[in-house]
Amino acid sequence: MNRETLMDILKRIQQGDLAPQTGADMLKNFLAEDVSFARIDHHRMLRRGLPEVVYGAGKTAEQIAVIAERLKSGNAPVLITRLSATQWSELNQKTPWLTYSESARCAWYHNNRPVLPGSIVICAAGTSDIPVAEEAAITLETVGYKVSRLTDIGVAGLHRLLSSLSVLQNADAVIAVAGMEGALPGVIAGIVDCPVIGVPTSVGYGASFSGVSALLTMLNACSGGLTVVNIDNGFGAAYAAAVILRKLYSSDSGNRREEEQK
Repeated sequence: MNRETLMDILKRIQQGDLAPQTGADMLKNFLAEDVSFARIDHHRMLRRGLPEVVYGAGKTAEQIAVIAERLKSGNAPVLITRLSATQWSELNQKTPWLTYSESARCAWYHNNRPVLPGSIVICAAGTSDIPVAEEAAITLETVGYKVSRLTDIGVAGLHRLLSSLSVLQNADAVIAVAGMEGALPGVIAGIVDCPVIGVPTSVGYGASFSGVSALLTMLNACSGGLTVVNIDNGFGAAYAAAVILRKLYSSDSGNRREEEQK
């Protein structure tokens, strides 16, 4: 349930085009819908501007299909993360309207939603970091943001990063995904004037400790304005970027700033 759908129901009741009881029935699952094994948060789209997202790992295809169908019926975009190819082979038979990326381990449906304002750049330090970067990109695209991708621009070849400087400096937010020593987000945070979200990945040799080395590098970066999410958490970085852009381009936020200035 998003704001537009809610306003449409209320307007139709006000104009007499919709019976109050019918409207009440349409809103009966306004806050949450209990499907026995899950309580689906339909209110989240209205509350946060972003829908509830399904974490696929540990769920059966049947459970995921039920949740996805209920989210879709509420006119929300549908995103399932950490979905294995084995799960997808069964889920696809139940929900043929979903699209799947094996690399990103995501399935999604966005019903041609309008493009939201804002410029987000997602950088993958190396080709091996692309799956995590794609999880971030698919998350943002599913909820309506246009994403620019920069791939293989890690610090081992700094000229590759500098050749994309204008793209980075025109962004409203940058997501920088890196494994190994994880230096890329700190470097980017030092040359742009927008929020940078660092995503450490588990890519690397033995002493990288499955991403802990990259995580600690990012947490200790001396560049200001760098936020860091968990290892391999492309979804979390994307969600944070979407919240930033939603606030940046929100008309309500602009009205509040004008009132504060008065």
